[in-house]
Amino acid sequence: MVEQGLIKAAQEGDRDALITLLREIEHHVYKTAYYILNNEQDALDAAQEALIRIYTKIGSYEEKAQFKTWVQRIVTNICIDKFRRSKPTVSIEEHEMVFEGHDDVEHEVMRAYTSKDVREAINQLPEHHRTVIVLRYIQDLSYNEIADCLDLPLNTVKSYLFRARQQLQNLLADYEKGGMIG
Repeated sequence: MVEQGLIKAAQEGDRDALITLLREIEHHVYKTAYYILNNEQDALDAAQEALIRIYTKIGSYEEKAQFKTWVQRIVTNICIDKFRRSKPTVSIEEHEMVFEGHDDVEHEVMRAYTSKDVREAINQLPEHHRTVIVLRYIQDLSYNEIADCLDLPLNTVKSYLFRARQQLQNLLADYEKGGMIG
């Protein structure tokens, strides 16, 4: 596996291998940070901090856990720390909607709004529920990988996911009835 070769080389001091490895994971690190923190600047800061930590701690990585899980644990812990230190804020910045074609603009607008509604609903979840939702559905980690990443028992992860899905379903149902999320 190419990734394992890069990891070994990076652990042995090959700076180019380490840079290549960091470039391969930087998008996933940012994506996790963004979905947990829901703020672009905070996500960029957290991703940068995570990449620096991976850069400095690559020597301590052991193959007991998958590399992906080890990386997710680092970024998730940084995000949780950042989340706890900061006060919740509401972003007033609207994202631009880019339409692929003019044939189905209505569908594109509805898709954008639905996506926004789901993001807003996820942001309403308690921190531990939001984190497991992001790791499961955004980063596509298995239940076991999430348990390893968050250092939680497997049944706790399953319970958090079950409750988070219920809360999301209720939030989205309230929104569809004409209520506001939040």
